[in-house]
Amino acid sequence: MACCVVTVLVAGLAFAYRDAIQVALFFVALTPDHDYVDEPPPERPDYHNPEHWAALPNRDDLTDTVPVGDYTNIQATASVDVFFIHPTTYYSPDSWNQPLDNSEANEITDRAVMQGQASVFNGCCRVYAPRYRQATLYSFYDNSNSGSQALDLAYTDVVTSFRHYIEHFNGGRPFVLAAHSQGSRHAHLLMADEIVGTSLADRLVAAYPVGFGLDGTNGVLICQTATETGCQVTWNSVGPKVANPLAAPEHICVNPLSWRADTSHVGHDANLGAVSFRVENVPEQGVADAQCRDGNLVVSEIRSEHYEQRPFGRDNYHIYDYALFYLNIRENVETRVETFLRNRSPSDTTSP
Repeated sequence: MACCVVTVLVAGLAFAYRDAIQVALFFVALTPDHDYVDEPPPERPDYHNPEHWAALPNRDDLTDTVPVGDYTNIQATASVDVFFIHPTTYYSPDSWNQPLDNSEANEITDRAVMQGQASVFNGCCRVYAPRYRQATLYSFYDNSNSGSQALDLAYTDVVTSFRHYIEHFNGGRPFVLAAHSQGSRHAHLLMADEIVGTSLADRLVAAYPVGFGLDGTNGVLICQTATETGCQVTWNSVGPKVANPLAAPEHICVNPLSWRADTSHVGHDANLGAVSFRVENVPEQGVADAQCRDGNLVVSEIRSEHYEQRPFGRDNYHIYDYALFYLNIRENVETRVETFLRNRSPSDTTSP
């Protein structure tokens, strides 16, 4: 028995060591060779320019994509908006912040994120997603001041784009705030700085700042049920042997299979459908189970071969936070929107 235990421990350590080396080498290749202050920032975006938006509801773009099945894109007529802040898609060591004309980053934003993540909201809402001078991926691991300065610059663009959206696009409609990874870092700050304590808080249907370690200090309540509104949900998906989780025990975890912030395990049969647009847009039921544990969302087993890319380590499912629970998210945001609109007084209603 002792030798079996030792074997298991050694195997686990080997996986953890391999993941640590893999991730370390990955980030070494992405490290800028200069400090933030040694170069001028890229030209700032102009949010009057449609090209500086990754998604707008009145044009054809990849947020219009729907999975195979009885799903409809209703952006043209929706009475609720989504303001979506995309994750890091700029992996270059050439600069600390993405130039807005970087075609490679924009292509990843459009195909991997607008199609694979933001499209989940097109069944309830008009989707607005700004491009911004996002911080390069290494900024989150930088020990100097350069990474934090790059993130601060990115956040100034997010604030500017959100204010532009409210002034020029929103028209008084209720809205959902959604994001992933770096975008969720910015969404967390945005809720505290621009929404909580203002009239906008009354129009916030819900927030989905997914894939970032959030501690709930932004002032928005944590959702406790699938129908609660004016609250936020987030999770960080990992496997049982994760070596480098992105969340800690003090961070929020709301289970996207139950929409509860508890530690109950919810089985694969509650998963309505994962969708990997990288491979095909056919939903696969029962791909992932889920349980909140120590601030992370633990998936015991992914029952599909479509989720094998793991740039952050073998059991780190960060890039699949939306994909593994795609149809559950789609159903849930539609439910929260319906609840919000049903409970809203007629005097609060703004026509699309």
